[in-house]
Amino acid sequence: TGDATRAARVFDDSRKGYVAVLELHAPPPTDLESTLSEFEGPLHQKPPRKSAVARRLRRRTVFRLEALEVDGRRVLLGIDCESGTYVRKLCHDLGLALGTGAHMGDLRRRRTGDFDDAALVTMHDLADGVAFWEDGDADLLRRFVQPAERALADLPSLTVARSAAREVANGAQLYAPGVVDADLGDAEAGALVACYTPDGAAVCLGRLAGDPGAESGLVVELERVLV
Repeated sequence: TGDATRAARVFDDSRKGYVAVLELHAPPPTDLESTLSEFEGPLHQKPPRKSAVARRLRRRTVFRLEALEVDGRRVLLGIDCESGTYVRKLCHDLGLALGTGAHMGDLRRRRTGDFDDAALVTMHDLADGVAFWEDGDADLLRRFVQPAERALADLPSLTVARSAAREVANGAQLYAPGVVDADLGDAEAGALVACYTPDGAAVCLGRLAGDPGAESGLVVELERVLV
């Protein structure tokens, strides 16, 4: 739906999980595992020449990098990383660090945020769900189609008054008097936050701009209206 498509904005910044085939240009050295561990944590990358963004040095974080299988010169890597990490560049840099040279042979995304490939649905099953729904039985379709709010579950959140939700729906920013409750964790200014009505319906996505506990002032700069 339109609302769910707007909520998909959150996937842009979500943590990503991949499996990739690292094609070494020589037999793997004995320090493969220790070299992989050195690439966990923050690193600096410049996007490859053939990319859709400016080739400026940028900082990204690799949360997990491990060898799942080794078959001759081919290494199956498991990778959890920050959005915007170039896995092809990571494979190239691994080859340099290992002293063998390397390139990426294959890549598959397995996770985006809280969604992974264990919950994938075939088009055939989805078509069956729609057919049953058209006959008045929505149970199967409900197993496959999840509410848009599921995509926002990991974000810091604010609960807003219904009157404030109506104003936001018309394009107004969110100010402190309209905030009913906050669950921001350690979110800092500029963090992406989700706003909900008291009954849990998503209202908007925006950037945290002020203290929700204050008596006045801007709290959220609106980015996407979801109602």
